[in-house]
Amino acid sequence: MESIPKYGFCKAERLCGKAANGLFVGSKSGFVYPYRYLVKRRAANPEEEATVSVLVVVPKRNIKRAVGRNLLKRRTREAYRLQKLPLVARAEERGLHLDIGLIYSTKEILDYKIVSDAIGQILEKIGSRL
Repeated sequence: MESIPKYGFCKAERLCGKAANGLFVGSKSGFVYPYRYLVKRRAANPEEEATVSVLVVVPKRNIKRAVGRNLLKRRTREAYRLQKLPLVARAEERGLHLDIGLIYSTKEILDYKIVSDAIGQILEKIGSRL
């Protein structure tokens, strides 16, 4: 029987609380238009469910209306959800836990295609540096 890939994006994969604060200290960063990204590596805990946790930020300074911010966060999460499997597999085989922060950095609302391509490039860069 074949194993079915897990394309979900459960609560354990969302970075929030104190772990999100730790992401901004001592992490590596980069930029792929329209996102600035932060990555923090640490040893995996056996009791943690997810090996990769993601924080999505769309600043109010850039996108004034909540409708636009929510739209961009949904597009970002969906693009990540569909492209995360190679990165998760690589982190699991190396025994790492990754915290990733995706910060939207432009003032216009971009199409899903551009967002998806950018997230794909970011995940490839992170995966190649593991």
